[in-house]
Amino acid sequence: MTHHLKRVVVFASGSGSNFEAIVEQLHGKVCDVALLLCDQPGAKCVERAQRLGISSKVIKRANYPTKADYELAIIEQLAPINPDLIALAGYMKIVGPTLLSAYEGKIVNIHPSLLPAFPGKDGIGDALKYGAKVIGVTIHYVDAGVDTGPIINQGAIHLDPTDTEQQTRNRIHALEHQLYPQTIAKIIGG
Repeated sequence: MTHHLKRVVVFASGSGSNFEAIVEQLHGKVCDVALLLCDQPGAKCVERAQRLGISSKVIKRANYPTKADYELAIIEQLAPINPDLIALAGYMKIVGPTLLSAYEGKIVNIHPSLLPAFPGKDGIGDALKYGAKVIGVTIHYVDAGVDTGPIINQGAIHLDPTDTEQQTRNRIHALEHQLYPQTIAKIIGG
């Protein structure tokens, strides 16, 4: 009897460091990372996928007249894979109703703040400007709002006042690269 690993698809727009952490820690062991889907041609995550031997597909929003058409094109790509989980890892688009309804309860996101504090594009920068003493990351289910879905896991670090902003960002990224793969493994029952 062959043991079929659950299939995970990662969506990314940028560098893809969380994608790489997921592949390195989970692929072929806890799950099958079946595809990297990227919305930005030339993004570094696509190079990472090639280097890691993971299939990747770029689907550009600008090539489609509406967001719904764009998301239907994504759904078409995902159909043969039939993913058990979609993990957003620095995917800079809001997931719309078309994709949400196709994969209800199967889309997770990682956000670099302790939600509900500091949602949006720059959670770390916003927390630092505010003067937060504890910052962190949140992994949550994706719903129709921005960074509002049910929280699955969180990790926190105390700010070191002697750290530069870049050092703080690096610490948060290191935390993401531990917490996201661990949490995905839990969700899919690895």
